[in-house]
Amino acid sequence: MSDVRRPMTRLMAAAGAWSGIALLTRPQQIVDAVAPAFPRDRLWLVRLLGARLLAQHGAVLATASPRLVRLGSAVDLVHAATMVPFVASPRYGTAARLSGGLAAAYAAVALASAPRSERR
Repeated sequence: MSDVRRPMTRLMAAAGAWSGIALLTRPQQIVDAVAPAFPRDRLWLVRLLGARLLAQHGAVLATASPRLVRLGSAVDLVHAATMVPFVASPRYGTAARLSGGLAAAYAAVALASAPRSERR
């Protein structure tokens, strides 16, 4: 089973790292497309999220260890929880729902598809 899980984990990590690169390098274009009410003076938050995603998913992509996948899932769940207070905000709501929802979904799928052993 681990032989199937590790490639899926790496595929998800590659998608997460790609998302991080996009948020880090093109925050304005992404905000304009998905959350136009998000304040322009807060684009640094989008870049910060991009850097975190790139670091987190880049590490999983490099090792795909079960421990690292669990840690990344915990970080994503914390991120999702921190978005809850903002979901009803006119300025931040759309971004909070998207970011928090995607983080929660990633955490669940990553845990379900993570390799079960430390063997490579």
